[in-house]
Amino acid sequence: MSRRIAFFDFDGTITTKDTMLKMIRYTFGPWKFMIGFMLNSPFIVAYKLGLISNHVAKQQVLRFFFGKLSTEKFNALCREYAEEAIPLVVRAKAMKEIELLKLNGAAVIVVSASPENWLQPWCHANGLQLLATRMQVSNGRITGRIEGLNCHGVEKVRRIREAFDLAQFDHVYCYGDTNGDKPMLELATVSFFKPFR
Repeated sequence: MSRRIAFFDFDGTITTKDTMLKMIRYTFGPWKFMIGFMLNSPFIVAYKLGLISNHVAKQQVLRFFFGKLSTEKFNALCREYAEEAIPLVVRAKAMKEIELLKLNGAAVIVVSASPENWLQPWCHANGLQLLATRMQVSNGRITGRIEGLNCHGVEKVRRIREAFDLAQFDHVYCYGDTNGDKPMLELATVSFFKPFR
């Protein structure tokens, strides 16, 4: 029997929305969300203009909103968000594809730039493995910094190769929807760009 493995980007591929933005809005409400993004707009503009990296811009936003929260409180918020809000933005077609892959014996792994804190509860509930951005913790608190590198672009490939020997699989399926997923898609025997639309 052939061995199969499938890697899915999360935001925009499995979901219809960016879950980091939704997590911030869910936690702080629309007014604090808007004010926070206005205050961080120089970093967002600099990223859009290619002056700073995705990693730097994202870390600035995470630090602004979540820095200094206790790990316990942050993870509790993340679990609540994963249970209540993420299912509302999941694409039905994506879930059908995941279930079909699992029925055919494929290992299914979510590979995401979003922090694992809110993706892990959702992945666990759906029987999926996860490779995602890790948040730095210091003295029991979230610093807002990223541990290592943001799981984006070539870092997705590095994390996949670190966790799996792809030579052991006959079929490698990859699903993504942005340029940041293209290095991962190149690993596939079969790739899908912007599926489930």
